[in-house]
Amino acid sequence: MKKAVTIILLLIACYSINAQIDNRITTIDFVQILNENKEEAIFYYENNWKVLRDLALQKGYIDSYQLLETPASEDAPFQLMLITTYPNEAQYDLKEQNFTELMNEKGDLRLLNSKKPAEFRKIIYGKEAVRHIF
Repeated sequence: MKKAVTIILLLIACYSINAQIDNRITTIDFVQILNENKEEAIFYYENNWKVLRDLALQKGYIDSYQLLETPASEDAPFQLMLITTYPNEAQYDLKEQNFTELMNEKGDLRLLNSKKPAEFRKIIYGKEAVRHIF
């Protein structure tokens, strides 16, 4: 009985130690919608950015993604936050290679109308290699 309790306690301790290690790495882009072209921006991200992330999820290149909307302010002049989380440093390091592969698979850029991305959105700030604490 004493041996069984010791083994269980060791397993719990090992699980607790491993549960605290989070190897995920995230990138965040802060996007300003230009000239009130919200419809163009949302279409662009839904039909390009999201499609690529769905493919990346299927292949295990990323752990998750989010597109968040927030009101712009004087201190934070962006309306969208694009968040991509990679399962580990190896996948993070391969992100350019992996997304190039996926873009080739996906094909042409899809746009709502004749407006090009530079006309309706601007990435005002990006943060790379954001490490997860828990």
